[in-house]
Amino acid sequence: MQNMPSILTPDFGLLFWMLLAFLVVLFVLAKFAFPAITSAVEERKRFIDESLQHAREANEKLATIQAQSETLLREAREQQAQILKEAKQTGENIIAEARAKAQAEGAKDLAAAKAQIAVETENALHDIRSQVAELSLQIAEKVVRTQLGEDKAQQAYIERLLAEQERQS
Repeated sequence: MQNMPSILTPDFGLLFWMLLAFLVVLFVLAKFAFPAITSAVEERKRFIDESLQHAREANEKLATIQAQSETLLREAREQQAQILKEAKQTGENIIAEARAKAQAEGAKDLAAAKAQIAVETENALHDIRSQVAELSLQIAEKVVRTQLGEDKAQQAYIERLLAEQERQS
């Protein structure tokens, strides 16, 4: 077993060449690769930091814009409510004025109609009274002529009328 090289225990020559290869690769990496990798990582870090800063600024702007939009929306709603209130009040005022005007005109028309009816009623009553009086006179004249054809009957009728007048007075 002594003759066979052991994998776990390499000899000194192999170790030297492995160490030398490692150092050369380490030197080449340190000289060329690590600075490029480091600068790329630094650049990437700077880009990420700037992106985060821009994202924070964008969030702040968005929050400001949202606050402004909420304020504008609240103001718009308040103005809308005020406009609706004023429109409702104006509508109620117009309706009240129209109602009052209609009532005044209705009362005026009603008074004029009542006055006209009273005048026409008075005229009709006057015409009816005069027609009744005229007809009564015509009828009375005809009745008296037929009943008082004789002198004695006329005298008796006149005395009877005088007696009725004296009883009423």
